[in-house]
Amino acid sequence: QVQFVESGGGLVPPGGSLTLSCAASGIIFNDSTLSWYRQAPGHQRQWIALIRSGGATLYSDSLKGRFTISRDNAKNTLYLQMNSLEPEDTAVYFCNRWPATVADWGQGTQVTVSS
Repeated sequence: QVQFVESGGGLVPPGGSLTLSCAASGIIFNDSTLSWYRQAPGHQRQWIALIRSGGATLYSDSLKGRFTISRDNAKNTLYLQMNSLEPEDTAVYFCNRWPATVADWGQGTQVTVSS
């Protein structure tokens, strides 16, 4: 059974930083291309970044430079480092494979950027 469990969200002031984690199980983690996504209220789910099994990364043009995706294959864990956060980054953040498998969405972790 595939499972993604996101954590690390919270309330952060504008300009702040946050690191999200995603614990994955039920997949061959080392061989999987993984991604972060987010969904803001009233908006469709948005792709943020992906990381291939070998470590190559690709980012959404609008978020490149502020967000960094990484992985720890020994821990089956995916990370998203977020810097210079803006109120527009407020959303629920999810991880999944790339391309995403609909049945495998987790609960996500809420990130709220507000003073």
